[in-house]
Amino acid sequence: MSAGIYSAMNGFETEIIEMHDVAGGQCTAWNRKGYRFDYCLHWLVGTSKGAFHEIWKETNVLNNDTEIIDHDIHSRILDDEGNEFIIYSNINRWEKYLMELAPEDKSAIRRMCIDMRKSALLEPFTLAPELRSPLDYIKIVPQMLPVFNVIRKFGRMTCKEYFEKLNFKSKRIKSVFFSLYGNRNYSALAFIFMLGWFNQKNAGYIKGGSYPLAQRMVEKFDKLGGKLSYKKRVEKILVEKDVVKGVSLSDGTMVAADFVISAADGYSTIFKMLDAKYISKEIDFAYKNWELFTPIVQVSFGIKKAVPSESPIIINISKGMAIGNTKLDNGYSIMNYAYDSTMAPEGKTAIVLRYDSPWKLWEKLEEKEYKAEKLQIQKDATACLEKEYPGISEFIEVIDVATPKTDVRFTGVKDGAYEGFMPSKENMMKSLKMQLPRLQNFYMAGQWLFPGGGLPPSAQTGKWVVQLICKKEKKIFVSNRSAT
Repeated sequence: MSAGIYSAMNGFETEIIEMHDVAGGQCTAWNRKGYRFDYCLHWLVGTSKGAFHEIWKETNVLNNDTEIIDHDIHSRILDDEGNEFIIYSNINRWEKYLMELAPEDKSAIRRMCIDMRKSALLEPFTLAPELRSPLDYIKIVPQMLPVFNVIRKFGRMTCKEYFEKLNFKSKRIKSVFFSLYGNRNYSALAFIFMLGWFNQKNAGYIKGGSYPLAQRMVEKFDKLGGKLSYKKRVEKILVEKDVVKGVSLSDGTMVAADFVISAADGYSTIFKMLDAKYISKEIDFAYKNWELFTPIVQVSFGIKKAVPSESPIIINISKGMAIGNTKLDNGYSIMNYAYDSTMAPEGKTAIVLRYDSPWKLWEKLEEKEYKAEKLQIQKDATACLEKEYPGISEFIEVIDVATPKTDVRFTGVKDGAYEGFMPSKENMMKSLKMQLPRLQNFYMAGQWLFPGGGLPPSAQTGKWVVQLICKKEKKIFVSNRSAT
């Protein structure tokens, strides 16, 4: 949507081809009997300032009518002994909480929170990498020096290695941190940066969630004169003598174009739509070696009563649990949307339970097995919800199960990897180029270019590719044209 908006904004005749019947890709939600179940938005970096904030305003994600909710509590963690652990959005408050919880770790806690505060200085660029001058980098050095030092020290560490370096003594802190982040090749920087945006109140939740957010972008695109074609799937990107000429659709239709931008997942684009003909060493290495996000199962509940919650997210890290055929190595999370009145009818509550579920468990399931697994998931997930909210089962009036196969069916994403590449110590500070070797008039945008994925880099690359096209066409790039 971002690439389409900026293309139309800069005077290009623009068509977005969408395989689903709604726009937004992973940024979506669906309605069931008056409840809205959100699949994407928990927070959004850039709700108050910075380069991402400008993108959200330019694309109509944020306008005078949008309401931002900044939660005091980021998440509430529960273990198998019933112990509670809080992650506060404010770093000072969290630091005080941790020191009261584990006074023996004051030094380690202080060092960790200092690293997190430094990360708040990280500021994304406005210009695409190909358009930056050495002066653009020199200008940011004074402000970003503390961040560079954090990156230099911890950029090649996993969370496990970072926690071991801090040498926490408290069993409680070690148990929570290692359970959440320590058993995966998860980048230490991703953990350190996590609270930097929240601490500035620059990663709020937008009331209404994913679906209205995407629809505001559709409205902007439509008013700029763009064309959005639904329920059409691109099969191949048409190329003649290494120059892109358009796309062919699954229904046999050919759509001619001077430029093509793919915001589909990278694997489908490079290895299927382009038949693996344009691959650099970096791309080859990334797709062979970078770990993908484990797909998720989302079980959504419509509760016919108000269920208040102090925390937007509850994470249960108890050991030895399972839902259906999935062993919950990383526990499960519960998102209670009581704070958003648009998600359920008055006096009712939408609650979503999520857990990681490897693609190999789903890939070859036949229809009968698939239906049986979804029924078992309903039963097991209801039991998990009952554990967090005793007595809630009798008030459940809607249950909806979305699996990795659901995600693949509606978005085409490889192996259900909803945010592309997992941020690891090997790739956290790396990215893939928006252009492929030797191929002209073709660009890639979206979260598959940046390990960690998410909405901000998706929208950012949409803006960047249009900057590159404008340069090639010798046009002055604009980002603030009003839709009329």
